[in-house]
Amino acid sequence: MKDEFDPLDTKGQKLTRDKRLLEEKTSQDHEDDDLKWLMNSRRGRKVVWGILERAGVYRVSFSINALEMAFAEGRKNEGLRTLDRIHTVCPQLYAPMIKEANERRNNND
Repeated sequence: MKDEFDPLDTKGQKLTRDKRLLEEKTSQDHEDDDLKWLMNSRRGRKVVWGILERAGVYRVSFSINALEMAFAEGRKNEGLRTLDRIHTVCPQLYAPMIKEANERRNNND
């Protein structure tokens, strides 16, 4: 069978691992390119800012209800992952995103 694991086939294991790592890197590169594309427009930065706000990245997620807090922390974790990607992939676009969010908030007040 082709899908059987052979613990003695170290060369095959290395090839399988290398193929998987390359696929993961390619997938991450595509995701990073998509984020750069989105962050390169004012409209895209507005969308990303909305995602970060809804995720609760900039607020405390404490609740006396443990399940509500666990849910909020899970949502926040995904927002923090997105924020980390922004700082890694296109850090120069973070400051304009904050500035634009502040402008929108000031115009709505």
